[in-house]
Amino acid sequence: MQEETSGAASDRRGFKWPRVRQLERPRRARGNFYITGSATGGLPELRPTDCVRVVAFDFARNWLRYEGAAIPSSESLTHAAIYESDPTISVVIHCHHLVLWRTLLDRVPTISKAVAYGTPEMAYEIMRLFTESDVRSRHIFVMAGHEGGIVTFGKNLEHAFGVVMCERRESSPCI
Repeated sequence: MQEETSGAASDRRGFKWPRVRQLERPRRARGNFYITGSATGGLPELRPTDCVRVVAFDFARNWLRYEGAAIPSSESLTHAAIYESDPTISVVIHCHHLVLWRTLLDRVPTISKAVAYGTPEMAYEIMRLFTESDVRSRHIFVMAGHEGGIVTFGKNLEHAFGVVMCERRESSPCI
């Protein structure tokens, strides 16, 4: 099944499961990554049908094409911007932790509070961070306008998860 959707923000809380790029296609192909469906953050266990494969996207049109039964996360363009900014990235983790987020605000690369999550503006702001900040080497950023929203990324799941866990350990006196 192949579907198309426009980005639409939804208000979800809770852990966001890793978004993993499919590596069988050429690394420069636009799209071609998996992302969890909308409103899956609270599920105790994910099934394959809870995920979709994004196969194409267009930031300017706030549009994407996907395959799968679920409705893609409203953060799909956010993840697309990360993959587009660095073809060596294979995993994106988007999680929520309010105390850690408050600790990291302006200590790690931070997206402006004025930028709404799940929008083309967020995608453009992420691409700007990749060219004008140390986000590429830090592998983490926070979204000031998306309370609790922390994003890490890396070459594999272990690396991306390790980044957020390291930040959590380093911030433990504050948490």
